[in-house]
Amino acid sequence: MIAEQDLRPNERATDRPLRADAALTFIGKIRTPWMSREECPRQGRQDGPECRLVVEAPWDAALDGLEEGATLEVLYWLNRARRDLLSQSPAHVEGTRGTFALRSPARPNPIGTALVRLERREGPVLVVRGLDCLDGTPLLDIKPERCAHSAPAGADQ
Repeated sequence: MIAEQDLRPNERATDRPLRADAALTFIGKIRTPWMSREECPRQGRQDGPECRLVVEAPWDAALDGLEEGATLEVLYWLNRARRDLLSQSPAHVEGTRGTFALRSPARPNPIGTALVRLERREGPVLVVRGLDCLDGTPLLDIKPERCAHSAPAGADQ
């Protein structure tokens, strides 16, 4: 349990037990240069440093067809984030806001998402730019940019 003294001014947390009623499969890990939240950028940048999506077997076989230079949507599990905050007082914003009004990692289901540029593939590793998560973050999913492979209007998807 996270201590009450870890709250910033005006933040509120719930004491309601968190339910676990979904199962996720981690498909790999993300390697970034950031070891602490203080070092990590608030938002990823397409001109940021190279990061690596290390995809574990058997999921590495699902990487076939990804093209260098493509924009990918990466979903990841922010495993070191708080999950009990109802309101937050972010350092970069004046005042307090509800958790769902922020892109903060602290949320009931700490799923991170970023649009990244694929620099190259090295076997089961995708080298990308544009991430904003800590080194070792569990990888949930990789999807091509929404418009990249869209079906014609009226077609079943």
